[in-house]
Amino acid sequence: MKKIFLVIATIMCAHIGARAQYTTTGKIEYERKVNIYAQMEEMGDENEWFERIKSQIPKFQSTFFDMVFDTARSIYKPGREAPGGNTFKMFGGGPATENIVLTDFVAGKVKAQKTIYEQKFIVEDSARKIDWVVKDEIRTIADFKCHKAVGRICDSVYVVAFYTEDIVASGGPEMFGGLPGMILELAIPRLHTTWTADKVELIPPKETDFTMPEKGKKVNEKELYETVKSSFKDWGKMAPRNIWWTVL
Repeated sequence: MKKIFLVIATIMCAHIGARAQYTTTGKIEYERKVNIYAQMEEMGDENEWFERIKSQIPKFQSTFFDMVFDTARSIYKPGREAPGGNTFKMFGGGPATENIVLTDFVAGKVKAQKTIYEQKFIVEDSARKIDWVVKDEIRTIADFKCHKAVGRICDSVYVVAFYTEDIVASGGPEMFGGLPGMILELAIPRLHTTWTADKVELIPPKETDFTMPEKGKKVNEKELYETVKSSFKDWGKMAPRNIWWTVL
């Protein structure tokens, strides 16, 4: 009987080790949830009309994104439509809902198409570097063991990530990455927004999956930042948040 248990334990350990070693390709579906109430309440007196329509819209707005990956690259793009449609349509379209991001892990480069209030940009630059600090917290996301890390963008915007070492690609939603594994959950408290992996399918991507659109004004990250900073300078309390959305 002891021998049987030993064999079973050996097989289970081998299976777990194989997944950790060989999870090198796949497709991830992320659900992005935005707390609309919290975002609108930040606007204070500028948004008194929101109280009149609050009962007509849900507290959280979900949108879905897909990311396919292998050890060399990943591409993140809009996924299936959320049940009930997109609440943001009443506001003229949600922020960063059309972003497509191609990351080259080998070259350390990123290329993204971003639509910002009807204007399209093609952003090409080095992959973003974040000084991540790994914490002790661990949680399970989409059946993967994930470790917590924290960092910042735009000097002061706090970011929380949970990444798994069982997926060896160093990527994540939008332009986030740089951790020793794949980010399966990301939170930006000041945007009241989270990205969480609903499922991970361990299937190899096709070459055509990594095709990028080319329509848009070509800029690097600094040029995009300066452009939107100038455009939003008269937007009052909304200006910083709009800038943060564009640099995701």
